[in-house]
Amino acid sequence: MSAIQLTGFLAIIGAILYAIGDVLLLAGKIKIDDYPKLKPFQKLLSDAEKMVILPSEKMMWGALLGVFSTPLILAGFWQIYQGLAGANETLRLMTGILFATAGVIGAFVHGTFFYMGEYVKALNSVNEDSQHVIADMITRHRKLLIVTYAPLLILAIIASILFSAMVGTGATHFPLWMAAVNPVTLTIAWMLVKRVLPQFVRDATEGAGFNIAYFIFFLCTTFTLWN
Repeated sequence: MSAIQLTGFLAIIGAILYAIGDVLLLAGKIKIDDYPKLKPFQKLLSDAEKMVILPSEKMMWGALLGVFSTPLILAGFWQIYQGLAGANETLRLMTGILFATAGVIGAFVHGTFFYMGEYVKALNSVNEDSQHVIADMITRHRKLLIVTYAPLLILAIIASILFSAMVGTGATHFPLWMAAVNPVTLTIAWMLVKRVLPQFVRDATEGAGFNIAYFIFFLCTTFTLWN
């Protein structure tokens, strides 16, 4: 097995584990009326209130799976860099660095969701006159997520555009149709396809869309670079 194939398999496994981590952290459904202590904070929580029903151990495993899967994802970005051989070297290197940087930031973002879940559970457990302390912690946590989420998305979008642009020149080892395949286009495609899937599938994959897109992306890159 060549290094290209091996790194592709590692990235595929990493994306699967990352997606499972997303599900463990975020897949839950509640009726907000059943949690009167959380209802006044529904706008602040922005759908994070569903984490109140998730066991702490489950969220812990979800956070750790994503963090420890990141090196496997980075192996996939090395594969992409190799597959772009023939394109402009500066753009090729920039694409690899942007993808890798987004992956490293993503590991931090993913791990922090464990603490958000713990805050939500605490908000539902403390006396109402003490809830403002937890609410303030959640407010600061949301600011932290915004500061990290924004560059993550921007870097992933720029890297995806550069990837598709270079593949579209026909100078790389990827076939031309791969110009339409990148993490951003696949995430959008998943969001559209998800709407017509059965409810149990939507529930089972809650929060995992981005890493499902990476899973499909690495499947395609590994398949097209097989030889």
